[in-house]
Amino acid sequence: MYIENRDRKKELKAFMEKLQYTFENIDLLNEGLTHSSYANENRKRNMKYNERLEFLGDSVLSIVISDYLYNHLSTLQEGELTKIRASIVCEPSLANCSVAMNMGKYLLLGKGEEVTGGRDRVSILADAFESIIGAIYLDGGLNKARQFVLKSLENTIVNAIEGKVFKDYKTHLQEVIQSMNTEKIMYEVVNEEGPDHNKVFHVHVKIGSHVAGCGSGKSKKEAEQNAAKEALKKVI
Repeated sequence: MYIENRDRKKELKAFMEKLQYTFENIDLLNEGLTHSSYANENRKRNMKYNERLEFLGDSVLSIVISDYLYNHLSTLQEGELTKIRASIVCEPSLANCSVAMNMGKYLLLGKGEEVTGGRDRVSILADAFESIIGAIYLDGGLNKARQFVLKSLENTIVNAIEGKVFKDYKTHLQEVIQSMNTEKIMYEVVNEEGPDHNKVFHVHVKIGSHVAGCGSGKSKKEAEQNAAKEALKKVI
């Protein structure tokens, strides 16, 4: 067990109340809230951080939402289900869930992320939400993870089905370009800056061979969204 002080344990217990889920293995919760920047600044302690849990949580989130939509929207075809799912699991929606439970307060961040506003950064909060899903899945199984996901995203799911939630910029751009019957959209990482634990990605979005937008972000997803947002200003 690497949770080294009582104050941290108290914080995690307080956060479990917000989650409305009690971990059998509290280390999993701590791992889910540990950013790579913190682990890199504490390498001698060989700490685990949340990227592997994020990978797992992303898959659990997808199957839970897909299963829900499949069983509740029996008249919709694959394309419409995919659009609704995308609007539910996009970064802003997941980050909003983290904000609702004040997750940023409980994150372990490196000094660089701390001073640059990491606790409020959409990409970090969205990734942490997926990490917590992965942690709950490992700790309590799929049914517990499903309960957490559907409760946390309840309003988002309802609004998405009614077409009232934010459409991610990539999806919006795709729909606009398809309506014009023009060329294929491609996203290309053109540059990466900074150390592994604090990278900034620069992305171009191309419509055919033309660069339609440029975007930067702390993750490839965030950079792609910003590039698509920029492109939309030119094509709408």
